Amino acid sequence: MAFWWPLLVLAFAYGLCRFLFMLIPPKVPSIDVEASDVLDDGNQAQENSFIYVPPRGTSQQSGKIVQCYEPATMKYLGYVPALTRDEVKDRVAKVRKAQKMWAKTSFKQRRTFLRILLKYIIKHQALICEISSRDTGKTMVDASLGEIMTTCEKINWLLSEGEQWLKPEYRSSGRSMLHKRAKVEFHPLGVIGAIVSWNYPFHNIFNPMLTAVFSGNGIVIKISEHASWSGCFYFRIIQSALAAIGAPEDLVEVITGFAETGEALVSSVDKVIFVGSPGVGKMIMRNAAETLIPVTLELGGKDVFIVCDDVDVDHVAQIAVRAVLQSSGQNCAGAERFYVHREIYSSFVSKVTKIIKSVRAGPPLAGKYDMGALCMHEHSEKLEGLINDALDKGAEIVARGSFGHIGEDAVDQYFPPTVIVNVNHSMRLMQEEAFGPIMPIMKFSSDEEVVKLANDSKYGLGCAVFSGSQDRARDIASQIHCGVAAVNDFAATYMCQSLPFGGVKHSGFGRFGGVEGLRACCLVKAVVEDRWWPFVKTKIPKPIQYPVAENAFEFQESLVEALYGLNIWERLQALVNVLKMLTEQNPAGESIKKKNN
Repeated sequence: MAFWWPLLVLAFAYGLCRFLFMLIPPKVPSIDVEASDVLDDGNQAQENSFIYVPPRGTSQQSGKIVQCYEPATMKYLGYVPALTRDEVKDRVAKVRKAQKMWAKTSFKQRRTFLRILLKYIIKHQALICEISSRDTGKTMVDASLGEIMTTCEKINWLLSEGEQWLKPEYRSSGRSMLHKRAKVEFHPLGVIGAIVSWNYPFHNIFNPMLTAVFSGNGIVIKISEHASWSGCFYFRIIQSALAAIGAPEDLVEVITGFAETGEALVSSVDKVIFVGSPGVGKMIMRNAAETLIPVTLELGGKDVFIVCDDVDVDHVAQIAVRAVLQSSGQNCAGAERFYVHREIYSSFVSKVTKIIKSVRAGPPLAGKYDMGALCMHEHSEKLEGLINDALDKGAEIVARGSFGHIGEDAVDQYFPPTVIVNVNHSMRLMQEEAFGPIMPIMKFSSDEEVVKLANDSKYGLGCAVFSGSQDRARDIASQIHCGVAAVNDFAATYMCQSLPFGGVKHSGFGRFGGVEGLRACCLVKAVVEDRWWPFVKTKIPKPIQYPVAENAFEFQESLVEALYGLNIWERLQALVNVLKMLTEQNPAGESIKKKNN
């Protein structure tokens, strides 16, 4: 007992010191980011105060400038340049030069960069969310959930575990290489190119940037033409944080433009991360094939929301409405296909109908609204087309939300949340990605049936399964062919930033997030070295030294059996044969000489 007391005291003292150390706040520099030109204080310049009417069709996808406006009010925000191919290559060259210096930095310096960003984000949540809201039409609450919390969680995970997963990882060396040490090293790839969508303008910039920079890379991010105004401000935050630690100012670039800009980026970088549609993803793959660079594609989905007959209907109905409103054209994490067990179908429809009817949409910064505007012009026409197709084939609308005060110039930017029943898989609504606040609800009778329905899609991003039995929900989720699954919850996987994120089929391939996403930005190098150098070195056995001996193949046969045989006695016998042949003094040259005589 006397022996253990000192150890217990030391352990307690160590734990106490660790706890007290945690109470000491780290010294993190503060940064100032100029924001006067993006704040809507009612005193905007006259030239930026008019209502903007964007062109329809392909004309809005080209030109020398990208026009920016608030989708919730159609108020003009200004413009940014559409970079040419040569301008993109010039930006990439600058980042490549800066990356060579950044690759030599310590993880301590990289963590300081992350802490500076985290400190700024926490102190300026309202500013970041307001800018996201103005540029995409989403509410402040949606911006907080999708932009702030996810990014802070990403930073926190990298601070806690990032270095651990980028250090050399030692592996077993196998039976034939017992005298060797085997490891995997993770080196920066160089310059990462990211082409991101408009739905999370803040997080979609920070997500690939954090991973790339922490793993020692530089990065060029082509932001969406539908969210360029906010992206240019968010870039200032990154530049200020880099300057605060004395990092190369060109390490991160944010570029704006249309298709030509993205194509130029793909042809200039060492890896591409793309978030967008399957059609554009295929074009990026074709372009990346020219230089044989790796590609990560996250191409959206048609996520399923499955409700079994043994759930708390009130609880799940609230989650279901949140899931569908996250598809309201502002967030891509929403569910788009709802399958409800026929035993509780009527009750569930009644509950969600009541909630949806209470939902109000309107300009998110003009009042307390549950839902904002659609970000993309003309998107409401696509949603109406999907609903009309379903109605023509027998579906029925049972509930729609309401609108608050909407200016007549922005009426096309809003779409009421809609509950629609009597749907089936012959309808476009159940097959095509809607990206809107539509809840199509379909009945199922058995677990086997709902698994078949869930897998009847060209997409495979995510699923959410609800059941009073966690084992049952887990079993259903395991049979759905998708990249992420939530059991008795919705979209919780993305808030666990230690997990990879991505899909299968037309939802893409590759992963960002987690260990897999971090290492995907690395050159993964296998390394073998002598374990006991210089005392034990690799030496080629006599029988297989050039010129090889007559018994060279016999030696190899015995060596293979000695190393990998299934029977221990046969392995020992083979080992004896190996040792015997190693001790024989019968070089190949002498064997050949005897034969010639």
